[in-house]
Amino acid sequence: MRLGVLDVGSNTIHLLVVDAHPGARPQPAHSHKVELRLAELLDERGAVSEQGVERLVSVISEAVQAAEDKGCEDVLPFATSAVREATNADEVLARVRAETGVDLQVLSGEDEARLTFLAVRRWFGWSAGKLLVLDIGGGSLEIAYGIDEDPDAAVSLPLGAGRLTAGWLPGDPPEAADVRSLRRHVRAQIARAVGEISRLGAPDHVVATSKTFKQLARIAGAAGSAAGPYVQRDLTRKSLEEWVPRLAAMTAAQRAALPGVSEGRSGQLLAGALVAEGAMDLFGVDDLEICPWALREGVILRRLDHLPA
Repeated sequence: MRLGVLDVGSNTIHLLVVDAHPGARPQPAHSHKVELRLAELLDERGAVSEQGVERLVSVISEAVQAAEDKGCEDVLPFATSAVREATNADEVLARVRAETGVDLQVLSGEDEARLTFLAVRRWFGWSAGKLLVLDIGGGSLEIAYGIDEDPDAAVSLPLGAGRLTAGWLPGDPPEAADVRSLRRHVRAQIARAVGEISRLGAPDHVVATSKTFKQLARIAGAAGSAAGPYVQRDLTRKSLEEWVPRLAAMTAAQRAALPGVSEGRSGQLLAGALVAEGAMDLFGVDDLEICPWALREGVILRRLDHLPA
């Protein structure tokens, strides 16, 4: 069957169309994405502004039409932290439902971590052993650990690259004092989760997903997207420690000129790098591998698991 998964994230609204059936690898057929940066369209009360709601409805309508054009039998729509934490979330969801017919399912942070973990487990298989999975989004950082398909621990922290950039790094380039303050904040937040996960034992394999980690790996020398999904891409803590001060000294425009860094995400890259460096340091991770599958694939795989054979 042809499925669509509609991901309403803090940065991007992304429709991924795949051809799939139970027991088979989902084959991407079409991708439609718009950088809405919903997290930046909140007013002083933490509500999605009227402009933001109108834009959200318009983009979702476009995605629904694209899914219909591509012959999707079903569309799985979900929203993450930007909608989840908006003070007018119920109103936004009702408006989207009324004007587009889409019933957005709001995932909890733990749901995000668990579904991303499922995707990573399926990609690497059982031979990867105990997995530690890190995922930096626009609004939150998800951490999951386990040996099965459902993790033994799943944690979500408010450390998304977009959220932190907006709240902590107003300058371009940012002031050194602001970078230092954000570094302290990030590490204090991550340290709260380290004990819960570390008591479960050392992982056999550490994996990262998300655009932020992919871009950090790319500027550190990993293969570009043109090399395909099966090329191994790694990121070391040593390379991150070298890149963080360099990124802090750059403007967003200068970061956008780096290999693999998009203009829309360049402003958030430093905050993302501070989160990645802090997580790797506090968990004692020297290097990790980038997984091409993440939350969207996890949603698709869970849906396929519930189809009759």
